[in-house]
Amino acid sequence: MNTDPIADMLTRIRNAIMVEKKDVVVPLSKIKVDITNVLKREGYVNGYKVDKVGFPKKLVITLKYKGKKDNVIEGLKRVSRPGRRMYASVDGIPKVLGGLGISVLSTSRGIMTGKECQKNNVGGEVLLYVW
Repeated sequence: MNTDPIADMLTRIRNAIMVEKKDVVVPLSKIKVDITNVLKREGYVNGYKVDKVGFPKKLVITLKYKGKKDNVIEGLKRVSRPGRRMYASVDGIPKVLGGLGISVLSTSRGIMTGKECQKNNVGGEVLLYVW
């Protein structure tokens, strides 16, 4: 049993980047699909597909590389953990690397980036940083 499935997903992505894999396979959940959708929208991954054949169901994420070996994702950091939740109001949404990265938040309107939260005037739980 995994106590923090989002941190597990981020670790799998980090490990796949280190060994220069094209795809990474993650157990399926709705929040992981939403986070991956945000990463795709922001240009950090090429795409994803849901594999519902067999058990457990899987999420296959296609990583994006610039050039031959340089991955677009330079870093991933889990912010809000099960042991310590981190929330941010609209005014307190953190900027990652002075605006070069993104923060991903879970809001009442779904999973969004920090910029989308400011645009929609909504705060929430800060899930992770990507740069």
